[in-house]
Amino acid sequence: MNRRISVLAVSFIAAIVMLSMVRIHPTAASADAEVVAFVGAKIYTSPTDPPISNGTVVIRGEKIAAVGKTGTLPIPPDAKQIDCKGAVITAAFQNSHVHFAEQKWIDAATQPAEKLTTQLSDIFTRYGFTTVVDTGSLLPNTVAIRNRIASGEVTGPRILTAGVPLYPPDGIPYYLSDLPPEIRKILPQPTTPATAIAAVDDDLAGGADIIKLFTGSWIARGKVKPMPVDVATAAAEEAHKHGKLVFTHPSNVAGLEVALAAHVDVLAHSIEDMRGWNNSYLSRMKAANMTLIPTLKLFSSDDDLPGILDEVGSYQRMGGQILFGTDVGYLPDYDPSNEYSLMSRAGLTPMQILASLTTAPADRFNESASRGRVAAGMPADLVVLSADPATNATNFAKVRHTVRSGRIVYSASAN
Repeated sequence: MNRRISVLAVSFIAAIVMLSMVRIHPTAASADAEVVAFVGAKIYTSPTDPPISNGTVVIRGEKIAAVGKTGTLPIPPDAKQIDCKGAVITAAFQNSHVHFAEQKWIDAATQPAEKLTTQLSDIFTRYGFTTVVDTGSLLPNTVAIRNRIASGEVTGPRILTAGVPLYPPDGIPYYLSDLPPEIRKILPQPTTPATAIAAVDDDLAGGADIIKLFTGSWIARGKVKPMPVDVATAAAEEAHKHGKLVFTHPSNVAGLEVALAAHVDVLAHSIEDMRGWNNSYLSRMKAANMTLIPTLKLFSSDDDLPGILDEVGSYQRMGGQILFGTDVGYLPDYDPSNEYSLMSRAGLTPMQILASLTTAPADRFNESASRGRVAAGMPADLVVLSADPATNATNFAKVRHTVRSGRIVYSASAN
């Protein structure tokens, strides 16, 4: 098993007009909002719908105004046209497992806006990510980044954050042993349901969007300590009471058992320690509507990798929900190409990988009506790829443009 330094140790520190394949929907954008047309691309409107082979997307302001066949779809005369011949357009991506835990994010509230924008581009927007889920970091610092993006001062993705995870009693992972004592003291290790509820409430009061548990924590090499079931259950129930999803780092089957008993929503990693594993656990996960984030790149050098790949592929084949995530921010290599490749090795098709990036996270976060597809009326969050991922899943990383809220926030030609 490949053990690793924790992310926290890194820094812890509406009329519809249909003409052929044309879809037009009135938006709330003002009449004088900027109009942009992306012309001539192959468009995957969703992972399950047939692609438009030579299509155009018209954006007015922050919304998609129309999607249809080039030459059939009327393009407003005032539209700025962007030639996308040979390119592919999809809905923008979500990376569901990241960390704002590198030294570069320290003092995010006061860093120059240009510096933060560049860093966010290098890690996220240049790879098509317009929503990211931070599963463990210093909450005030990450909230500061989120707020500066939301204000428009900094350009970057929408950020959802867990803040500080909850650990088992005396269960801080051994790979956090080098943390300063003052930092270790703020890591919650609830011993009772009441203290678990209090820790969840602290995170939520600080601005957390999700709650992260370590239902299985590596306290020594080869040894996982599970979180007590009553503690995990109390934490999950409190989060659910506030309408928040609960993520967990399970580590092994004991940690998964706790997660299942506590009704956790999302496994932030595959089960990495395959001792005692069998595929009956996948059936139980599916019955519990549990979502899996594989983070396969993290385990790419593990002896257990073949079993982990089978775990992920089997869950996909039985209809389990999978979200894309890379653990970037712990992993220093920002390029997600290897994750796409490993997901393919696990047996996921390119369109299943696209679902893990778009429609599946929208569904898991109860936002299917407002994002995840290329459709008239949806927010203008798009990715323009320079090559078709249907031929090779690593082409998902070949981003020509990233569009967030109708604005191009990354262009390969400008870098």
